[in-house]
Amino acid sequence: MTKTFGEAFAEAAAHYPDTPICFQGEAGERVMSLAEIHTRGCNVGRAFIERGLGRGDVVAAMLPGWPEWLTAFIGAAYAGVTFMPVSTIYKARELGFILRQSRSRLIVTPGSFRGVDYGDLLQSCGELPELRHHFLVGGEDGPQAWARLENEEGAGAPPAVTQPDDVAFMVFTSGTTSAPKGVLHSAETLLGEIEAQRIARADIQNEVILCPWPPGHVAGALQMLRFLAGGTPLILMEKWDATEAARLIETHQVTSSSGTPFHMSGLLEAAVVENRDLSSLRSYVLGAAPVPASLVQKCEDHGIVVVHAYGSSEHPTVTMASNDDPLDKRLKTEGRAMSGNEIRIVGETGEDMVAGEAGEIVTRGPELFLGYLDKTLNDEIFLPGGWYCTGDVGRLDEEGYLHITDRKKDIIIRGGENISSRDVEDVARVMRGVVDAAAVAVPDERLGERIKLFVEAGPGIDLSLETLREHYRSHGVASQKIPEFLEVIEALPRNDNGKVLKTELRRAGR
Repeated sequence: MTKTFGEAFAEAAAHYPDTPICFQGEAGERVMSLAEIHTRGCNVGRAFIERGLGRGDVVAAMLPGWPEWLTAFIGAAYAGVTFMPVSTIYKARELGFILRQSRSRLIVTPGSFRGVDYGDLLQSCGELPELRHHFLVGGEDGPQAWARLENEEGAGAPPAVTQPDDVAFMVFTSGTTSAPKGVLHSAETLLGEIEAQRIARADIQNEVILCPWPPGHVAGALQMLRFLAGGTPLILMEKWDATEAARLIETHQVTSSSGTPFHMSGLLEAAVVENRDLSSLRSYVLGAAPVPASLVQKCEDHGIVVVHAYGSSEHPTVTMASNDDPLDKRLKTEGRAMSGNEIRIVGETGEDMVAGEAGEIVTRGPELFLGYLDKTLNDEIFLPGGWYCTGDVGRLDEEGYLHITDRKKDIIIRGGENISSRDVEDVARVMRGVVDAAAVAVPDERLGERIKLFVEAGPGIDLSLETLREHYRSHGVASQKIPEFLEVIEALPRNDNGKVLKTELRRAGR
């Protein structure tokens, strides 16, 4: 039977109260139980209700992998409000847009984290007319202290009445447009993803997960959800450190993890240098970036079974290979459809392609999102019957394995981060002397892809990479969106309609 988040969290806390979660960061290692986390989260939920939050309101959590992220999620479910994780790497430009677009009523952030003062950051976002509360984590002992909410014990208000298909979770993703898009999920969709993962991993006994993903993105949030709703032991890293990850795997006998080529290659190097034993690691899911076959083979040589997966914020895990699949399928495909999911390959006019022929990948399944916050975007991406147009191009072989061959979406996937090339280009276009600009991905063994910017400059303009990068920094652009390579050219290649031919630029960029 489908549950709400509140029901799923309460049930898991009752069945698996002692399940541990380990938080690893600058302050050291901290272990808490699911029951303790759940109790604190319910206190937060009562505090939300007492402060007037309810159905239709949005609570934002701009936090790393800390306990307070979890208590905010539980509290949101208790109060019947929508929970919205936000990446801690966002600067004022992205954060201000997201808070205004989502009409967030409350946000919880660190007081300070990795050199950022979050009070100052919010101040620099400009007008936020809907935001009523800002709570801080870490060292504060005043009315803004998040710890006050976690410890407000007492009878208080009962849990809000919600339905499994209500909007309960929102995450913003860049996609192909110049502004981020709000992706809406329900308890029904995301718990459907958790159930599909449970079925896929049924052969892994006593699973312990190491999560390298920041919880401001759907990949990290789903790992948090596997702990909250499934009672699976979880180890969280405040920030990625390959040497520390190798130690954690050996110390905690981690059985499963996931990441990009950047994470996996760093982990293998650290294990050799530090002489760490990774033999407990029985399954590693590689995704969120193009995966070199050479890296998968290197994992096999170390005894680590690696599988590929394909998904997005909109449809979290569409396909995943199995540990039992032949090596060739694990090396060269994204696996087959997860439990309950369906895939079609369609042509330009929506016709179904036969096995082996490439076309756009369209999907549907229990974890498919409800739609975008901006409803005007939905007409473009849903076909009749509820099929979601992914914007990616691929083919299905005779055995149902998915092969990704291209991307219709003009995005750059750097270290697992989806970066809109339009975002990158718009900042360059306001720079003095820049006539036009085009950003493309260039392959990278560690990060999957990096950003190269082609610039069409005016006469007599001498533009250097460092000058360009300083321009991006002065505009408050997140570091992962700043170009790493620059090529100034006389004119960008265009077709008869004036559209820049990025295929030619990608070829030149390689």
